[in-house]
Amino acid sequence: MTAAEVDQRRAVQAAPVGLRRGRSLPHILMGSVLVLVCALAFAVTGLRVDPKAAVLALAGAIPAGHVLTDADLTVVRVAADASVSTVPESERASVVGRSVRLPLAARSLLSAEALGPAAWPPAGQSVVAVPVKAGRSPFGLVAGVQVLVVVVPAVSNSTGQAAGPVLQARGAVVAVEAPDTTGTTVVSLLMESADAVRVVGAVGDVALVVQG
Repeated sequence: MTAAEVDQRRAVQAAPVGLRRGRSLPHILMGSVLVLVCALAFAVTGLRVDPKAAVLALAGAIPAGHVLTDADLTVVRVAADASVSTVPESERASVVGRSVRLPLAARSLLSAEALGPAAWPPAGQSVVAVPVKAGRSPFGLVAGVQVLVVVVPAVSNSTGQAAGPVLQARGAVVAVEAPDTTGTTVVSLLMESADAVRVVGAVGDVALVVQG
């Protein structure tokens, strides 16, 4: 081996590893591009997949025993938990013409358990209507709200004291009518039957307290 060949071999051995393996650089670049392409494809696919299911909901509030029409139903997309009962959009035709077991609020999800002969009010409970004067209930009272019913007896003119004890009972709002000319609103409440009898028999002004 000549002196020139020895010097050339030494130069190659002393060169940086990256330069001696220059042929691997295209492979590295190609691998990086493939990783980016796969990541982009995964992201685009993830955006296109919608985990929400199309299910039936009520377009408006309906009473117990109401026979559903197509106009009563609307479709919403929800990502409901498996424990939440829903009716898929595909069963819309089979739902129309069936009755509901209980009152349902607008935009509430329809469930198989809600369909069937009216079973309202539930056993052991009663629906009672109470007159509520202006200022005796919170603004925006709607069906489904839990309330504390308070009946405050009138104050006796002779003694200046209440004619009896204050009555309290828990209930749920079923319906709220429009106020009359005096500002009094009739509110239908669902409560235990014994409490309903006490509320109806009480004398005094009714006040409703919304509870969480």
